[in-house]
Amino acid sequence: MSSMSRFAVKDFKVRTCDAFCRPSSSLSARRLQTHLDLRGVLSVTENGRSCAIQSKPWSPIVVQSKSRNSEVLCKAATNLSGDLPGSTSKRMSQYERIIETLTTLFPVWVILGTILGIYKPSAVTWLETDLFTLGLGFLMLSMGLTLTFEDFRRCLRNPWTVGVGFLAQYMIKPLLGFVIALTLKLSAPIATGLILVSCCPGGQASNVATYISKGNVALSVLMTTCSTIGAIIMTPLLTKLLAGQLVPVDAAGLAISTFQVVLMPTIVGVLANEFYPKVTSKLASVTPLIGVILTTLLCASPIGQVSEVLKTQGAQLILPVAFLHGAAFAIGYFVSKISFGESTSRTISIECGMQSSALGFLLAQKHFTNPLVAVPSAVSVVCMALGGSALAVFWRNTPIPVDDKDDFKE
Repeated sequence: MSSMSRFAVKDFKVRTCDAFCRPSSSLSARRLQTHLDLRGVLSVTENGRSCAIQSKPWSPIVVQSKSRNSEVLCKAATNLSGDLPGSTSKRMSQYERIIETLTTLFPVWVILGTILGIYKPSAVTWLETDLFTLGLGFLMLSMGLTLTFEDFRRCLRNPWTVGVGFLAQYMIKPLLGFVIALTLKLSAPIATGLILVSCCPGGQASNVATYISKGNVALSVLMTTCSTIGAIIMTPLLTKLLAGQLVPVDAAGLAISTFQVVLMPTIVGVLANEFYPKVTSKLASVTPLIGVILTTLLCASPIGQVSEVLKTQGAQLILPVAFLHGAAFAIGYFVSKISFGESTSRTISIECGMQSSALGFLLAQKHFTNPLVAVPSAVSVVCMALGGSALAVFWRNTPIPVDDKDDFKE
């Protein structure tokens, strides 16, 4: 889902004469007046002080008032050029809306992929290890194409917020996986697979779920990025510590595979976006559609490859994985509420509960001889998508307090 996250980030849009501006602190309670004239000039008046900018067609807009502590950030994808209907810009807008719709319907594609994988496995099992690796690497590359050096500087400006999300990802979830495996007395390969998927980084689908739940999408993208980069050390280290007593764990092999599949494509994408922005902006119009297709296949293929096991032992396998994700969502939310506001707590909860199950499946296939180790990751694909989506829809219909605490510094 990484290639589609750029649509989720556009959760603030200006259309004709309306602007939805997100306040940086206590500004949420103040009244803002926004005007848009025919020349494409956007002006914002706040408590008698005004500012104006000249916008360009299809460009992000940043508005900053002159008063202290009252910075207003409006990220907008808007066409102010006055193009006639049927123009290239409008066609592009329709294309983006279609891709955004396809992205937000991610749970539907997962359900369809699951059904296809169980009852028609031959339709998706062709995506075996090598092709699966290539597809996952492309998703990591597309995530890198949406990032810049400034995104990493924003992490430094929000060390506490991003750090709590990182700790939740690599402390709460792995310990949950370990405790559940011991409590339910799972067999060694299934327990190892459960621990492995619980040690994986955040999934890119969490960005879309955060968008739907009215969480902080920018923070979600940063948390996913940080956990993805940290995976090269944390995933093999934690898997070795927690599952090494059950089966032999090749920590070095896990680290090398994670570096090759996750970190390298992400770095290439970031560097390409930083030094060749014109090229990446053209690619950005194509990668989301490919991302939708690839993500569906990467979810359906694991199910298809373990379909026989699921048909015979499905109930026994679904329970521990479902409990893992459900507990992670709950603990991530309530622990975050101690220090953060509602929007940030929702974001951390979703990041904590949604893992890159596809990575867990790939690592299990490449570095463990027993095929049952890959089964929890395959089940996790479905539980993660359905659980995260259901929670996101629930929160979408639960309003955020007007005076909600703003924990994120742009």
